[in-house]
Amino acid sequence: MKLIGSNTSPYVRRIRILLDEEPHEFVNLNIYGEGRDELRRTNPTLKIPVLEDEGQEIYDSRIIARYISAKQGRDPLTWDQQNQLTMIDGANDSAVTLLLSEKSGIDTSQDLMFYNLQRERIMTTLRTLSAMVEEGRFEEWNYPAICLYCLIDWLDFRDLVDFNGVESLLAFRDSRKDKPWVAQTDPRQS
Repeated sequence: MKLIGSNTSPYVRRIRILLDEEPHEFVNLNIYGEGRDELRRTNPTLKIPVLEDEGQEIYDSRIIARYISAKQGRDPLTWDQQNQLTMIDGANDSAVTLLLSEKSGIDTSQDLMFYNLQRERIMTTLRTLSAMVEEGRFEEWNYPAICLYCLIDWLDFRDLVDFNGVESLLAFRDSRKDKPWVAQTDPRQS
């Protein structure tokens, strides 16, 4: 099994944590530099992560997680868990849009509809996820909890949001720092 991605991607990190002790090779690419050609050869969507296993290529973190979970004999996600992932992925996608825009020299703090909508999406989602954390809906260390952990830690790592009003998300993150593969996949080590 080979996982292709980047040490700093929250989507890749969630798969690395899910793989846990599963034997695999990890290929760390700089997808905005010299690794771009490898990414073009590996995935026509030019996204990470990519999983290669027994001649099968799988392109999306959610589909990769489903594949790994099936191989590990885990129960499929419930509809509520799928909705949790949709929220997490929505906030993550908007945050990536903000980060890439900033890295492209665009001032995302401008009062522009596109960036206002991204910030609104992130904060509305984080408030909902914070309430879910407070209700105990992420107590089990499963794939949705792993994804939430990776989102919150990545947002903090990239300094993309103000956590005022959603501090329970930071407490959630901090209480899970000792889980398997969390420290080994910290993007700050890159």
